[in-house]
Amino acid sequence: MAVYTEIADDDLAAFVASYNIGGLLSCKGIAEGVENSNYLLRTETNTYILTLYEKRVDPGDLPFFLGLMEHLAQHGLNCPLPVHDRAGNTLKTLAGRPAVLVTFLDGVWLRSPQIKHCAELGGALAKLHHAGKGFSIARANALGIEGWRPLFDRFASEANTIAPGLRDTIARELDYLEAHWPRDLPSGVIHADLFPNNVFFLGDKLSGLIDFYFACNDAYAYDVAVCINAWCFEADHTFNLAKSRALLAAYNARRPLSQLERAQLVTLARGAALRFLLTRAYDWINTPPGALVTRHDPLEYRTKLQVFQRFSNANALGLDGHP
Repeated sequence: MAVYTEIADDDLAAFVASYNIGGLLSCKGIAEGVENSNYLLRTETNTYILTLYEKRVDPGDLPFFLGLMEHLAQHGLNCPLPVHDRAGNTLKTLAGRPAVLVTFLDGVWLRSPQIKHCAELGGALAKLHHAGKGFSIARANALGIEGWRPLFDRFASEANTIAPGLRDTIARELDYLEAHWPRDLPSGVIHADLFPNNVFFLGDKLSGLIDFYFACNDAYAYDVAVCINAWCFEADHTFNLAKSRALLAAYNARRPLSQLERAQLVTLARGAALRFLLTRAYDWINTPPGALVTRHDPLEYRTKLQVFQRFSNANALGLDGHP
């Protein structure tokens, strides 16, 4: 269950009354997501998502996230739009937490995306990268390569409690990536966490993107690499080349990857796998028994990392035409 903060009825009623959205009809906690408390609100005029930001979200980052969603929506990307209250505010306080009301997107996320869905995702990712241009606020990637070793240091002594040899696996890969990480790739606003549960579909057509709370400024091709990790493996963690090829072809049709991006794509895929291995391993060790959060298996990303370590160039990822 992803509701960490309960809301008193009177407080919720006063909160809704501060918007021009009609009276409250219902409010239900949403049992998905791990970072914040989320509620589905129905009012006399529409349906909304209410998010209360918990301790892992830096309130100083919220103007970036909320402004980005408005910017992307204004430039043609279908994503949640923060709702302004009667005084023009989007960021408010409720139950002692920063709180935001956003529009509701129709659609469902797919637990088993197929090749055609990966193609839809690739096109939408390129559209996001184009739409983000000109956004005036910047945010560094707090989970970029500079943050990986400090995060590892926080749990390295316990890494082998997850699996024998995991500490050495991570340490060797950190050494490699720190020595080979590309620093001069085309960059801008990226989503950085575009997993299937953050992408909505109506039938086979992508209807919108959600959850921009890891968005930041970083290399566009790194965002592509995150999506290959998240979308192009089967339930048994085997790599699906056809899915990756479809994703990359659709992305490349809207935003052609440069030769440098193509040459670095395998390294970026390894980095994305390590990023999620690190955060999952940290959470696996540090989530207390009885916590509301469901821990995700870090070893899934050890397996993905090992797959990418065997690839010599982007041909292996399905990027046609790579030398």
